[in-house]
Amino acid sequence: MKKRTISAILTCCFLLLLVACGSDTQVAEVGKAAPDFSLVDRQGKTWTLTELKGQVVFVNFWATWCPPCREEMPSMQKLYDMLPKDKFKMLAILNNDSPTLADSFAAKLGLTMPILDDQANTVGPKYGLTGVPETFIINKKGKIVRKFMGPAQWDDARYIDMLQIFIDQ
Repeated sequence: MKKRTISAILTCCFLLLLVACGSDTQVAEVGKAAPDFSLVDRQGKTWTLTELKGQVVFVNFWATWCPPCREEMPSMQKLYDMLPKDKFKMLAILNNDSPTLADSFAAKLGLTMPILDDQANTVGPKYGLTGVPETFIINKKGKIVRKFMGPAQWDDARYIDMLQIFIDQ
């Protein structure tokens, strides 16, 4: 009788473990709502994604130790300067890196876009981050409409035109 009881308890525990493990494994996908997050930028301002609904949001995960990330930053700054601040937000999320190094890098390049600190690595997993740089474009309704893996020349006309279409919608 003891063996049956122990076996039944172990079976129940195993089933509960299976249910619990699969309950919160959803990550960001194009066409679906962007996972919400709240992070503080290097100037101390808190940015919460859901508060940006009604604007197009460019979310870029990057690090100073990543050469392609460093290479694309000047074009990101140019894009940031070109598009209307009341309809477009650019959030550069520092991933797995030192905020002090990011501050030095930003000062050296004259970056003015918000640089958010995700030292706790809470946002990257929600977006299924596989490396840096990765960029997500989120439309005014809060849905991910594009995902880019790797660097891009963001001030190129094709990216500006794409973003302008989302801004005008």
